[in-house]
Amino acid sequence: MKLLEHEAKTILSLFKIAVPSSVLVHKGKTTELDLPVVLKSQVPIGGRGKAGGIKVVKSDKKLNKTIDDLFKLDIKGFIPQTLLAEELLDIKHEYYVSMIIDRATAAIQVVAGRDGGVEVESNDADSYLTVGFGDLEIGNGKANFDSVGQALADYYDLQGQAFVLQDLVENLYRCFIKNDAMLIEINPLVLTTDDKLVAGDCKMELDDSASFRHDWKFEQTEAEVNFVTLDEHGTVATIANGAGLAMATVDAVANAGMKPANFLDIGGGANTESVMAAFAQIMEYSHVKTIVINIFAGITRCDEVAKAIIAARDQMPGLPKLCIRLAGTNYDVAKVLLDKNNIKLLPTLEACIDQALEYTS
Repeated sequence: MKLLEHEAKTILSLFKIAVPSSVLVHKGKTTELDLPVVLKSQVPIGGRGKAGGIKVVKSDKKLNKTIDDLFKLDIKGFIPQTLLAEELLDIKHEYYVSMIIDRATAAIQVVAGRDGGVEVESNDADSYLTVGFGDLEIGNGKANFDSVGQALADYYDLQGQAFVLQDLVENLYRCFIKNDAMLIEINPLVLTTDDKLVAGDCKMELDDSASFRHDWKFEQTEAEVNFVTLDEHGTVATIANGAGLAMATVDAVANAGMKPANFLDIGGGANTESVMAAFAQIMEYSHVKTIVINIFAGITRCDEVAKAIIAARDQMPGLPKLCIRLAGTNYDVAKVLLDKNNIKLLPTLEACIDQALEYTS
């Protein structure tokens, strides 16, 4: 489950992680705002800044029009139902920090970057710091948050913030495990001009299978797919329908020695719009060289998937190369559509993996 920014920040604040003061703006309702203010479209997708979904407003004359424009703005298939209105921070520097589950070791890791913000994807992958917790468990005397926080202070060259970073690591870890998170990404982690560290933005993904332990009530969005980040620097993205098939597809990519970037289940009733939304999410990953599409259609129709593939190829510059296997409902219709558009189908998942190996070698 991918949360909206305001939902993620509400959870962060419960774990004593500093976030900007803010209020929610609902479509069709009047909200009193103190200027200057940062208005942020609340959609479950990255790249909002570059798409025009984040605006700084300093004048009353521009406020209402900016709000109206943001509520109408389509960002990669998503239109917001709410906006987040935040205080304008005085920024000295922007960093990057995230907490993820490392697939290979099934352990929680902290990933840090010296430069955050909208251009974070342009950073060299080798420049990031990765710190693992090993056998760290809360309450058993083995907690070593101090050393992880100190490692961040050394890496960021923020020795004066070592204690703050130690607290941040501990609070972030507690937030991660208490909420059954798969990813918590703070980008940017803002150092203000008065030397405070504040979560300027946050992505958070929770494990749907743990929902029985929680009373989650989050805002629902259109065209929602089950998307989990596995490796932001992975070279192979995957799209499948059904959790079992999606996991098998990820495993096939990993077993072939390639790096899967994501787990993506488009669900049993996927249509052209939801599959296009899946492509849009994958386009956030700059290291992906190919996409393995593995669909066994029942309720989902192959022709709907084919239409989305054609639309993505035509509308998304820089779309990675595609390795496509379709089977099931309306396969014949889908094959005709793809053949007309010179898009190749492969007979099996194994054939897709072989093709992906060629594309990534």
